[in-house]
Amino acid sequence: MTSVDTHRPAEAGGPGREEMARRLLDSSETLSYDPVHEVDWDTPLDESYHGASPEWSTLYGTKYWDEMTPEQQRALTRQEAASVASTGIWFEMILQQMVIRDFYAKDPTDPAFQWALTEIADECRHSIMFARGAAKLGAPAYRPRKLAVELGRFFAATAKGEAAYAAILVAEEVLDVMQRDWMRDERVVPFVRTINNIHVVEESRHMKFAREETKERLAGAGWLRRQYNAFVVSVAAYYIVSSMWNRKVYANAGLDSERALREAKHNEHHKAMLRSSCAGLMEFLDSCGLLTKASMRYYKRANLI
Repeated sequence: MTSVDTHRPAEAGGPGREEMARRLLDSSETLSYDPVHEVDWDTPLDESYHGASPEWSTLYGTKYWDEMTPEQQRALTRQEAASVASTGIWFEMILQQMVIRDFYAKDPTDPAFQWALTEIADECRHSIMFARGAAKLGAPAYRPRKLAVELGRFFAATAKGEAAYAAILVAEEVLDVMQRDWMRDERVVPFVRTINNIHVVEESRHMKFAREETKERLAGAGWLRRQYNAFVVSVAAYYIVSSMWNRKVYANAGLDSERALREAKHNEHHKAMLRSSCAGLMEFLDSCGLLTKASMRYYKRANLI
């Protein structure tokens, strides 16, 4: 999800705002998917498959994982994939609100306005796709904790400028790295691989624009503004990532929740996977002056750095 300020010039040395928006619109017209027809919704769930690459499980690499049967491991990754999808829906709904609020009463003939509507349409389809996918995986509705839900509501109503678009980038990039692994992994159930492929292809356009928007909105920003927004983005990142793996997945996979939560909390393998996935993102935030001492505390808490 991204937007542009029609009163701002394009970033020096970069493509014009209109040119980029037109390119993204052209790309969307050329390469987009309809999940209703692209995803195999009719074939019953084959429980011999994982829901996500096992290496991305919160328990992979722990003693508990080694003690689990292959059936339990697959059941867990299916629940975890559904939890990640549910978190994606939650944040996509926040993004849609921010984009609509940002483009309210702006010029509809502007390619950027039309691109914003295209992104909203993409995210609506993605949310429905994730919801159907989670249901097919045999999962309940995984929702973030109440505090995260209320903070998300506040963020959706107030975030703007680089704070909004950098947070958008965090959510999209973390998902992107995971899903690139899952969509190529033949151990993952085929319909989930298709869902991940669709999301990766279409979100790549959103991420490109989000990066450009973040840089453009920061042009001329002073030290205090960068410090404040860096902190806001890091807090948003913490709640996004910490909401991805719901604590209820373990019980729903038939595991001992207390032991699973304890071992997941100290799972260095999973923490390393997250840090590796965010290396490029952290580089970008640092280049924009959005990786400050205060913000790094939250990124470390989220195991992103």
